[in-house]
Amino acid sequence: MIILGINAYHGDSSACLVAEGKLLCAIEEERIRRIKHWAGLPTQSIKWCLEYAGVDIKDVDYIAISRNPSAHLHKKMLRILTRAPRLSFLKGRLQNAAKIGDIKADIAKALDFPLSDIRAKLENVEHHRAHLASAFFVSPFENALCLSVDGFGDFLSAMMGMGHGNKIDITDWVEFPHSLGIFYTAFTQFLGFGKYGDEYKVMGLSAYGEPEHLDKMRKVVKLKNNGLFEIDTSFFLHDKEGVEMVWKNGEPNLGKIYSDKMIEVFGEPGESGGEVTEWHQNIAASLQAMYEEAFCHILKEACRRTGIDKLALAGGCIQNSLANGKIFESTPIKDVYIPPSAHDSGTAVGAAYWVWNQVLGNRRDFIMESAYWGPEFTEQEIEFVLNNENLSYEKLSDEEIIKRTAQDISSNKIVGWFQGRSESGPRALGNRSILVDARNPSMKEILNQRIKRREPFRPFAPSVLTECVAEWFEQSIPVPFMDKVYKIRPEKRHLIPAVVHVDGTGRLQTVSKKTNPRYHKLIEEFFKITNVPIVLNTSFN
Repeated sequence: MIILGINAYHGDSSACLVAEGKLLCAIEEERIRRIKHWAGLPTQSIKWCLEYAGVDIKDVDYIAISRNPSAHLHKKMLRILTRAPRLSFLKGRLQNAAKIGDIKADIAKALDFPLSDIRAKLENVEHHRAHLASAFFVSPFENALCLSVDGFGDFLSAMMGMGHGNKIDITDWVEFPHSLGIFYTAFTQFLGFGKYGDEYKVMGLSAYGEPEHLDKMRKVVKLKNNGLFEIDTSFFLHDKEGVEMVWKNGEPNLGKIYSDKMIEVFGEPGESGGEVTEWHQNIAASLQAMYEEAFCHILKEACRRTGIDKLALAGGCIQNSLANGKIFESTPIKDVYIPPSAHDSGTAVGAAYWVWNQVLGNRRDFIMESAYWGPEFTEQEIEFVLNNENLSYEKLSDEEIIKRTAQDISSNKIVGWFQGRSESGPRALGNRSILVDARNPSMKEILNQRIKRREPFRPFAPSVLTECVAEWFEQSIPVPFMDKVYKIRPEKRHLIPAVVHVDGTGRLQTVSKKTNPRYHKLIEEFFKITNVPIVLNTSFN
């Protein structure tokens, strides 16, 4: 049985193929079209997945899409009738829902394939159920708490459930207009970071400030005794007016979310590209502190009620690696699984596994231990490109490449490291990475100014051998997908200044011999040369 999973007509569109319960491939449309967070029908991703697996669309048994326009329909209609948001906002949402219903026809057209020959059954999977499935059904846990937190999807912003074997029982949720994702995004815009997905910039900036506005933030987000939360909607526009979402050339753009009340309480908003001041830093620190307080509030109450200390996490807010890194010290949780694509692109995988496990009742026998589900290229294909571009090159054995590269990194060269299948998800995890020596204190500035051309306050990630984590970090639980921030041991910080953030932390990736043997060998070789089992790792984008 073959299931095509899709995240469509939404930011971070993506596709995957699951065959007999095993993930074959997964890719985000942005990696093919080269437009970040691309939104729409992921036709190129669908084509690549089918080509990679060597199947036609007629061979697919189910098409699972991570949206369900009919979910919570009565509540959506009630809100439309009682609140009457702007017509253009409503029209856009209705058109989006209509596209979901015609998706088989759209796929047939894109593939130039007769619609009548597509026998696959279409399954609409509610957005947050797809998020939960993307974490729990591919986790190593037999039983776990399941939590999804993001902006909005199918009228909800958060969902909680209990995972048991091949079922997830939904226990609670948070409905529109209350959302931690909207809260964080609104303040991201307020600080002057207006592009879709800019929240990670604010997360990095937060380390430079003090949470002096936290009391004000607590008036915006109100924690409830049942372990959930509400937001004061007077600080936002989405409840009464709606917020425009447009797709220019496939790139999502979100309209203004915050209201004038936010300006009254917190001051004049920041300007895009303007100077970053102490005010920006303190707002960012207060925002991050409030999010962490609410996030841990949810987890602590869920643990208290259930007694379960294993957690499967997904949703756009779970890209907040700072908060994720504090789970173990701030809650009773003992073990966490976060997939490599915890944000919306991962709902393609989640929708496919919701169908395979929850709908069809199949047993679980796949654990996603790797993030490498995208394209790979043969030596012949690589040589063809090099020759076609008239580029000089050397052809070396694997052992020679590893030794040469480790030596180059230790000699302060900047290396583009390209090998194997590309990563699924937003992180470069050693297959499509820029690598440099973390011991060089000037490397952060060099990369930010000359290579990445981005804000100077943005940190870089350390890739560390799994077996050396405890020696260098204050926590030792592996982080294979770069989804948590740990404190670096004080006595080690001076040895790797290029990856130590201003607060003494690092968003690490632990590299194991099992999941990426070549990258592991490279860091091992670097370790032999320098006595440091860590390299700085950043993405090509």
